Amino acid sequence: MSIMNLSLTTPIQYVPRVGPAMSTRLERLGILTVRDLLYYAPFRYNDFSKTTPIAHARVGETITVHGEVLSIKNIFTKTGKRIQEAKIQDATGTLTVIWFNQMFLPRVIAPKDHLSCSGSINWFGNTVVMESPEYEVLHDDTSSLHTGRIVPVYSETEGVSSKWLRGRMNFVLQEMLPTLTDFLPQTVKDEYGLINLPLALQNIHFPPSFEAATEAKKRLVFDELFLLQLQSFQRRHEWETTQTSPVLSINNTDLTAVTSHLPFQLTEDQLKAITLMKNDLSRTIPMNRLLEGDVGSGKTVVAAIAMYIAWKNGYSSVLMAPTQILAEQHFQTIQVLLEKYKIHIHLITGNTVKKNKETKKKENDTVPSITIGTHALLQEKIHFNTVGLIVIDEQQRFGVHQRSILKQKSLKDLTPHLLTMTATPIPRTIALTLYGNLDMSVLNQMPVGRLPIKTWVVPKEKRDSAYEWIRKEIKTNHTRAFIVCPFIETSENMTSVKAATKEFEYLKTTVFPDISIGLLHGKIKPKEKTEILQAFRKGTIQILVATPVVEVGIDIPEASIMLIEGSDRFGLSQLHQLRGRVGRGDQQSYCLLFTESTNADTLSRLKSLETVHSGPQLSEIDLQLRGQGDIFGTRQHGLPTLQLATMADLDTIEKTKECVSTLTNADPELAQYPLLREICNQCKIDNISQD
Repeated sequence: MSIMNLSLTTPIQYVPRVGPAMSTRLERLGILTVRDLLYYAPFRYNDFSKTTPIAHARVGETITVHGEVLSIKNIFTKTGKRIQEAKIQDATGTLTVIWFNQMFLPRVIAPKDHLSCSGSINWFGNTVVMESPEYEVLHDDTSSLHTGRIVPVYSETEGVSSKWLRGRMNFVLQEMLPTLTDFLPQTVKDEYGLINLPLALQNIHFPPSFEAATEAKKRLVFDELFLLQLQSFQRRHEWETTQTSPVLSINNTDLTAVTSHLPFQLTEDQLKAITLMKNDLSRTIPMNRLLEGDVGSGKTVVAAIAMYIAWKNGYSSVLMAPTQILAEQHFQTIQVLLEKYKIHIHLITGNTVKKNKETKKKENDTVPSITIGTHALLQEKIHFNTVGLIVIDEQQRFGVHQRSILKQKSLKDLTPHLLTMTATPIPRTIALTLYGNLDMSVLNQMPVGRLPIKTWVVPKEKRDSAYEWIRKEIKTNHTRAFIVCPFIETSENMTSVKAATKEFEYLKTTVFPDISIGLLHGKIKPKEKTEILQAFRKGTIQILVATPVVEVGIDIPEASIMLIEGSDRFGLSQLHQLRGRVGRGDQQSYCLLFTESTNADTLSRLKSLETVHSGPQLSEIDLQLRGQGDIFGTRQHGLPTLQLATMADLDTIEKTKECVSTLTNADPELAQYPLLREICNQCKIDNISQD
């Protein structure tokens, strides 16, 4: 492919001096196309902009010098060191430059070359030298890339250095920038003080000043978040204009009747979510609502009310959960909540199919029902009748394709309403960006009568006294305790199982020989898991050692103690979710965070759990301290890969949301902005819609 044919979508291997071998290495950095290379921003800069005459060089300075090479050679010391020594000279003096273990240098640098070197001036023995500098041989027709300027430093991989990247980046910039057209309307750039795109790309890589680099980053960060917001709008717009759903209406009298017969009082947050959901269901536009709430905040009750409304209108509902434990819990809970109405309820997990008593008495495909299950619902042999509502719990654990299959099994001509639920606390900044295509309801309040969970960070020297306190609580108050062992990876592996097993044996034989202990982890068969949990619920097992893979779906009101080993390995949101496994009854509950760490920042982060009991608030702290990956983990599908933007940048997120709203309100189809529409369609941002 000729140079003239380069475009943003050109595979990177066709860039001159790249080729198949280097393109394989670049792929490890996420660089697949010319566009990927252009947007591969440096993570820092070296300031080599100060050019100094050799005679003025001072020890401790970081400078650039230019001079003629007088000599260069390899030196082998008696201690085995391999040193490359060059002498360079300018009009004011001579300087010794040394490198280590770069035996090839005398082949690429020759006497009489005009050499530019940027680095630190230090003592080497009794000699003042420039040690291990960046260097480049200057020619009349080339400009400086690696010295004498603000020099970009990139994240590297084996076989791909920053120096090599700078060379290819400079080439691609020269080739592509004259052809680039800025997709942002001039009115937007003027409104938000943004520079043109070609200048931003040039200055993010080779800025003439740090101020120029800052302005370039401002523009590119805006672009990333703006395009995310715009894609979110487009998904929502398509959903609302191309899909039609059944109308599931209910009058206030009937709604009050069903909520008043619940065995508990609903919180204001639950009542608000139900009202909004009722309004959604009454429209022909499919509901697409995300229900966020801490573990135990009552999301299942809200979902049950939605299912009741569907049933009242002659439509069935499907609820899909990520684990058998959680599916069984929903099955039991919804049976109790809706028992009065004799609704047919099914449970499908793997090869298991359960039905409630009413279903066993009489079953007819034309009768609306509720089907609850795991991934087993996606099997070809599983079919549903007239499904008007789909509920997906822990929605981030299912891919877009899986959710699509579930909808395809439903109504042929109509799109079911969609309610997704998550216990993962979502920071406001991420919600504004990633879930703009959804309506959100947040359950911040806990059910009436619940006590805040007392949380303590326990250092290693207090471990024994903590164990003794747990023994006393179990013996005196007949409570139950979880002991959660951490694992390094978010997907369970043999190492994590062994860790839990080893701790189980140690606690059983050494620490709590007088207390019954059980073990639960992801490698245990589903039937055995159910038996273990039943024993824990009944009190036959008093302490349950588990891995975090079972954090979802365990509802044991009798458990009041959560002990988390290696708590410093978890994000605050994960710890908060684990903590939510207790405190589900009316007794005082406790969470003990064990840590071997003595790091002040780590301990301060953990101690925030002692005073903060709000999941969203903790997730915001996590976002600031640890980044988005620690909030969701790699299990979270759909988080976009951002080069420069961060989900913690609330100011820019709100500006881009405002900008998208203004543009799309005036022109939903972006007919006036064809370039903007085109770039949005081309962007390879992960699809996070609930479609």
